[in-house]
Amino acid sequence: MIRFLLKGLVRDRHRSLFPILVVSIGVMLTVFAHSWFSGMINDIIDSNAKFDTGHIKIMSRSYAENKDQTPNDLALTGINDLLQQLRDDIPEMAWTPRIKFGGLIDIPDEAGETRSQSPAMGVALDFYGPGGEVERLNIQNALVTGRLPRNPGEILISDELAQRLETKVGDTATLIGSTMYGAMAVHNFTISGTLKFGMKAMDRGAMLVDIHDIRLALDMDDAAGEIVGYMHPIYKDNTIQSIKAEFNSLHTENDDEFAPVMLSLRDQNGLNDYLVYAESISGMLIFVFVGIMSLVLWNTGLIGGIRRYGEIGVRLAIGENKGGVYRSMVLESAAIGFAGSLIGSILGLALAYWIQVKGINLGDMMGNSSLLISNIVRTRITEQTYYIGFIPGLLSTVLGSMLAGIGIYKRQTAQLFKELEV
Repeated sequence: MIRFLLKGLVRDRHRSLFPILVVSIGVMLTVFAHSWFSGMINDIIDSNAKFDTGHIKIMSRSYAENKDQTPNDLALTGINDLLQQLRDDIPEMAWTPRIKFGGLIDIPDEAGETRSQSPAMGVALDFYGPGGEVERLNIQNALVTGRLPRNPGEILISDELAQRLETKVGDTATLIGSTMYGAMAVHNFTISGTLKFGMKAMDRGAMLVDIHDIRLALDMDDAAGEIVGYMHPIYKDNTIQSIKAEFNSLHTENDDEFAPVMLSLRDQNGLNDYLVYAESISGMLIFVFVGIMSLVLWNTGLIGGIRRYGEIGVRLAIGENKGGVYRSMVLESAAIGFAGSLIGSILGLALAYWIQVKGINLGDMMGNSSLLISNIVRTRITEQTYYIGFIPGLLSTVLGSMLAGIGIYKRQTAQLFKELEV
């Protein structure tokens, strides 16, 4: 019987071609949309984790309450001992200190007078330590001109900032800011290279400094604004939440405003909302496309059912019951749904893979963006992407056929014979 039904589908293009095309297009859109949203959400999370939040971040309690102001006067002290303790107690994570700071970059002329100035936001990293910051932030590949810092007092600035200041590699740049204790800080650096991260928020005016140099400039010996931790090889939210809860439980009874507190990635920059959105977007996509395709295929099934009343009459005449006819139509729709889902998934995955490799540059749309997100938007193919299209593809065809097939039970056998005679 199954072989008979499949032959009928292959030979009658009205029963198979149009429904398969509809399912293929719907599944292709579902697969591509899922990979597109997954790519965007993953890029936001990944960029924030690398450049700001880490998978886990440790700050002083007061610093955490005012972290948007980067208050280095509330920074953690005794960093070396705390880092060693973290590396001993939680060796599965990479721990590294960072200092964020703001200030004015002054470029002097040959006479030592100000030639150009611009505000800048800086991040001090442990360039030479065990944290792997250079590889994590992909600094080597982000270089536009120059090289990585090799000697004390060398810095990297964004290429856009360098052009705005009309400066180049090898020039002296003076940082004017404030120390950890509120005093004025003035320190000379040498520009060793310029960077382009591909993120407007960083490219507008960022500078990267070795943490040992900025400690000297800002009088922050054995101190840091924050310690970030990264899990290897991949981020696991349950493990992160467990580490955070255990760490914070050790310091809950400490009323000192400088006591360390640990925040997870979800607790920062509104990323919890993004993660919840990412978890729900797949279900929303499936619901929408199942609804749309079910309506289309229901109408297709009704039209096909009208054309097949004669066939149904013959099948009832030779002794097949209405339940058998109904089940065979549902089985046909399942075959159509599987074929359409397979074709649509292949097309959707091919398109998603191409954009994942090539990317789409949306930099012109992000000119004033403060989000840490790459200008090059890419899709992301996950395990779900391979099978998510089959859910709406199969459900919509089967549901559409079941709704359309109800008409079989409403038709009388005598009426079907009369239609057959006509």
